[in-house]
Amino acid sequence: MGAILKFGAYVRQKREQRELGLREMAKIIGVSPTYLSKVERDEFSPPAEDKVLRIAEVFDIDADELLALAGKVSSDLSEIIREQPRELASFLRTVKGLSAEDVVRLEKQAEKAKGKSKRN
Repeated sequence: MGAILKFGAYVRQKREQRELGLREMAKIIGVSPTYLSKVERDEFSPPAEDKVLRIAEVFDIDADELLALAGKVSSDLSEIIREQPRELASFLRTVKGLSAEDVVRLEKQAEKAKGKSKRN
């Protein structure tokens, strides 16, 4: 996603790259232009998950990455973690520090394992 930009600065940069006006962008995501302006200047915290997801959709960027930049985790992931908190916390701590390629390899192994368990 680039250098270490705060959420608001990142959104402003993307909006300007797309040549979207502040009012137009605010209307698209369902907030007031004043609110969006304050978010972009990092005077306000990032908006709620649904608004962040809409921003990701408008900019055609990964929603999970934008949520992370906003300091949030997708509600579906929170639910998954609540279902198996000990195991998933342990798993995440174990994979911390692995390369992106290694994580993708584990993801593919998990998909295969999930497919096998559905057949049994």
